Amino acid sequence: MSSQAVEDDALVKATRATEALYLVRDTYFPPNPDDKIAKLNAESDLALSLLDSIPPEQRKLPAQRAKYEYLRGKILDVLPDYRKEAEDHLSKAVKLNPSLADAWLCLGNCIWKKGDLSSAKNCFTLALSKGPNKQILCQLSMLERKMAQGTDNQAELVDESIQHAKEAITLDVKDGNSWYNLGNACLTSFFVTGAWDHVKLLKSLKAYQNAEKDERMKSNPDLYFNSATVNKYLENYERALTGFEAAALKDPGLNAMEEVQKIVNLLDKLDNLLRGHARSKRLASLASSLAAVNLNSSYRRATVDLLSEGLNKAVALIGKVLFFIKHENVAPLYFLACDANQICFVVSVYGIQYDLIKEGDQLTILDPFHRHVNFSWKEKLYQFKSFRVDFIEQLLVNGKAPTPHQAVPTSIYAQHKP
Repeated sequence: MSSQAVEDDALVKATRATEALYLVRDTYFPPNPDDKIAKLNAESDLALSLLDSIPPEQRKLPAQRAKYEYLRGKILDVLPDYRKEAEDHLSKAVKLNPSLADAWLCLGNCIWKKGDLSSAKNCFTLALSKGPNKQILCQLSMLERKMAQGTDNQAELVDESIQHAKEAITLDVKDGNSWYNLGNACLTSFFVTGAWDHVKLLKSLKAYQNAEKDERMKSNPDLYFNSATVNKYLENYERALTGFEAAALKDPGLNAMEEVQKIVNLLDKLDNLLRGHARSKRLASLASSLAAVNLNSSYRRATVDLLSEGLNKAVALIGKVLFFIKHENVAPLYFLACDANQICFVVSVYGIQYDLIKEGDQLTILDPFHRHVNFSWKEKLYQFKSFRVDFIEQLLVNGKAPTPHQAVPTSIYAQHKP
């Protein structure tokens, strides 16, 4: 075998070993995170030994040297912590071969770990100036969401993130990672714009569903976790519980089972309150005052039993607030209410001040969105009527419309891998 063939063979083996190393990083999630670090260290040592089997005199040409420096830097950068040695090798690679796109990608990621986000963005932007690349677009999209945290122009940066995510999809509409990234961008947009616009959640969920069509994404626990997070805020409780459980099975290190318990705790509290008030003697006296409430003539008064599932346009549901329901998440605010027929129901309200609605208040929901929750989880049946309020314009509290300053966006970053 010629020396060139030996070199090429060694490069091929080192490249395959590097790919295998990153496959471990992205798909191996043992119960003990230290086991993953140990495995990555062992696999990276193997990849480096294969790379170093190429004699120095056989990697003198710029293209050969660039590939060598790129692989060495990528191998050294596999762990979560920043390593200057990795940055040095990757910097050499892009100087030797500025068209080596994956080297630019790795260099940007390495600089990101160092905490220099603006330089990392410059790195990705410079790489894109040499030609479109879906992986770099996805990383730039992720970086922009990171840069948005704690800034005054969060929404603007997240919009840029969404745009770059969409550009990545146009390059490969079947790439699950690009769809996953768009789902994350839309989910982040939901949080930074006040955690009330459920349309952003629906866009996020659709993107995650497209991501799931790519077999390579089936091993990504964060996809299951984030999709479950969307379903939680869409109040698709059963799907959320199933998704968090699937995420926990794939990566025990995620706090997915804690999320399951939070939802179960909420559902149990709702169930107990509903059962208790269904037999309450106070209900008749509380409900009796609702029949006399005046209503704008453009809305038709209706009780819960007359409403269909989904959006009920030009309809008003009038209820009495029985309880404010405390739970373990910041949003939404949950209330237990009853209508004029003494039917109890749950109201979830997004994007309002914490103290706007109090127990005993009369609540009018305009164009109510109705869902009948009916499913079993761990042999326990949950059944209740639920109404979701996304816009402050849908509410009257004691016959009065809330003022604009009472519409306070919820400032939260719910846990998900952005």
